[in-house]
This record gives sequence, C-alpha cells and structure tokens, in this order.
Amino acid sequence: MWTVIGIALYILIAIAIVISLLLNGIRPSKTLAWLLAIFTIPVGGILLYLMLGRNKRKQQRYSRKPRAPEITPAVPAQDTAPLSKREGQISKLIAGNTGFPLTTDNEVELLKDGEKTFKRIFEALREARETIHVQYYIFEEGELADRLLDLFVQKEAEGVEVRLIYDSIGSLSLSRGYLQKLREAGIEVYNFLPYRFGRFLTSLNYRNHRKIIVVDGETAFTGGINISDKYLKGDENLGIWHDMHLMIRGSAAHHLNTVFINDWELVSGNQLEIKPPEMSQFPGNVRMQILASGPNDDFSLMEKLYFTLINSARKYVYITNPYIIPNHALMTALHTAALSGVDVRLLLSSKSDSIVVNLCVRSYFQRFLRSGIRIFLYPEGFLHSKIITVDDRVCTIGTANVDDRSFQHNYEVNAVVFEKTTAVELREYFERDSEKSIELNFEDFSTRPLTHRLAEGAARVISPLL
Repeated sequence: MWTVIGIALYILIAIAIVISLLLNGIRPSKTLAWLLAIFTIPVGGILLYLMLGRNKRKQQRYSRKPRAPEITPAVPAQDTAPLSKREGQISKLIAGNTGFPLTTDNEVELLKDGEKTFKRIFEALREARETIHVQYYIFEEGELADRLLDLFVQKEAEGVEVRLIYDSIGSLSLSRGYLQKLREAGIEVYNFLPYRFGRFLTSLNYRNHRKIIVVDGETAFTGGINISDKYLKGDENLGIWHDMHLMIRGSAAHHLNTVFINDWELVSGNQLEIKPPEMSQFPGNVRMQILASGPNDDFSLMEKLYFTLINSARKYVYITNPYIIPNHALMTALHTAALSGVDVRLLLSSKSDSIVVNLCVRSYFQRFLRSGIRIFLYPEGFLHSKIITVDDRVCTIGTANVDDRSFQHNYEVNAVVFEKTTAVELREYFERDSEKSIELNFEDFSTRPLTHRLAEGAARVISPLL
C-alpha cells in the first residue's frame, strides 16, 4: 500500500513540475533537458530540478527590485567625444533596465593579477574614513584573509563602519572562528542565502557571484579576483590564478556602492542610506556604466549586454573568459560576427578547475573554429578573467561568465567602459597573453580522439543544466 501511495505521490509531483515547466520555461532546450531528466532519472531528476531548475524570479525574495542610485549623470567634458550610435544603444540598454546612468567623471586603473590588485586594495582600505563595504563570492582563509582581518579590526576601532557579505556556497570553507573574530570587533557580517536543511534545495542554485569593495563611497574595486591566496601563491593543481580587476574613483564607484547597499538590504533586512556624492569632487573624465544583474531581472541583462557588444563590433571583438558555454543567441552572434569579417578571438585557460565544465567549453570549439573564430589556450596557471573588448572603443570587466549560470541564476556585476585608452590597454594585454598561448586550428582539433569527442558531447548534453 505504501508503495502505491509513494508512486502516486511521485507521479503527482512530476506532473506539477511538468506543468510549471510548460507555463514558465523560457528556453525550449532547457525545458526539454529537465523533462528528460525528470522522466529518465527516478527521484534523482526531481531532486535535481528542485535544487537547480526552478525559476525563482516570481518569488518575493528574488522579485524585489533594487534601488537605483540617487544621482544625476555628470555632464560630459567639452573635449570628450559623444558616444557613437552603437555605444549609445549599449548605454541605453543598461540605463533603461537597471537605473544606472552613464557617468563621465571617473578615474580608472586596470589591475592585472593578484599582487597589483591587493596592493591597491590595501592602500585604499588604509585611507578609509567612514565606510568599508566588502562583498565576495569566494572569501577563503589564509595569509590574505588574515591581513584583511587585522586591517578591518583596526579601521573599526578608528570609527570606520565595516560591512562584509560573503556567499555561503562560494565561501563554504570560511570558519566560524574567523567570522567570530570579525563580529567581536564590531564588524557586521552576513552570508548570502545561507544553506540550511530546510532551505538548501531552494537556495543552492542562486548565488551571489559579485566581487565588490567600496571605500567611503568614492573608491571601488570590481572584477574577477576573489579573496584567496591562490591569486598570490597559486594552488598545487592549477598554479597561479591570473585575473583582471578594476579600480574606480568617481560616480561609478557610488553606483557600485548602491549595488552593495541593495544586497545588504537583501541579506540583513536593513536599509542603508544611499548618499550621492558631490559631482564636482571627481576630476576624472572616463565614461562608464555599472550593470548589476541577477534572478530579480525581468530580462537576462548580462546576456543582452554581451549579445549587444558582440553585435556592435565592426573590426574586432576579443573575449577572455574561462567559462564560455554560449546559448543559442550568443552562438549565433559570435558566428555571425566572424562570418561577416569581424576578427573574433577567444582567450581561455588551457587548465580548468572543473573537468565537466571544461569538456562543455571544449565541445563548442570545433564550430567556433569552422566559422573563423580564433581560439587561444593560455598555458601558465589558470586564467580567470572575464573581459570583452570591442573595436578599441568599449570594453567590459566584471564577474559574469559567458554561460547560463551567470545570465540566469547568479547575481553578477560588470563595469562597462566607453573609453579608448582602457580598451586599447585591454587589447594589448589580450595580444601579449595570446602570444604566450597555444592557438588551435580547425584541422588539428577536428581530428582529436573519438573518446574526447564523446566526452565533450556528453558534457554538452547537460550544458543547459549547468
């Protein structure tokens, strides 16, 4: 009797999930993948769907709209050329859907790799007078975390308000002892969507992948670098982690502070005041915009940013990212650009921190190469940067990968810079790294062993679920 009841209950749950997928599924390929998983993997398919497949955008926690910054966009300097039509469309896409306008009074500095990045971060933290806001996906204990702890404690004793958000999955190894030391010093600490037995299935799939530090609402850092010693000393499997970060002074730093404040309200329930800075205090002239995306978006904004950047290219588009698992729209955009004569190049790490994800990424290489896209594999350590550079005019640096997890499930943030000097500097970094890399060619790659192709194909089947 209990067996019959169990089977009946299982069928009812499966039917309810199928109805939900048919009503709310956006991508047919992903909907089909979940339907196959539910009906071919008894029990396990439903559990996987509950953990990874449900669309939370309609739930109150995820549908809450973040506050926009209380700031008027700066007036462009007289010697600053106006945005081109294509750049204006990108800016309008961001402002119209996020509330973050174009700012024109910024100073920026590219920070390549951990040593330079953390040098600048510690310099800025030591100068903090009022607030330090820190938010990271991965916050790992080690020498770097210990130095930050000492500095946070010192600044809190000086009267600086220090607040920290860490992701409960990305920072899983962060110990209670470390957190207790922070709290004993008066530092406010919250983790993002803490996993508990009753909430594990509902929160696992929605992570905060952002990396943000804002000092006094004026100086900010964002990009791909997490708090981890592997950016300074490497790890035994992958070696040194290479990445790109960005230091910002200006109104865009205030916008990153607004992103943090919105996330602070989400994790703590407390609403902080958004204080707009004096517009005259920033001497920079770099135009940039902040795009914060997440499962609370009405549309997949980061996907649309990447899609628009690729489509806007007339000369070249260079993408550096370790996780390129494009959906159909981005595949079409990349192929169309390459077949139209645009110089499309991808720079990825030859090593990976995930075997399955690496196989998924490589499963797209043959079609990329066939369409004329050039692929470079960086051999020294692990390349973790997330960069797109277009035509020496516009570029983006941030936290978002080129995959559905970043587009649909994670909270991400990217800085979009409309300035030639920064774009050229990123292109030159790309070219120097490419010279060190191994370039693939279609003939050699297409003759790789059958076992490799089968493994890549199997991994690609589950790519809509990653």
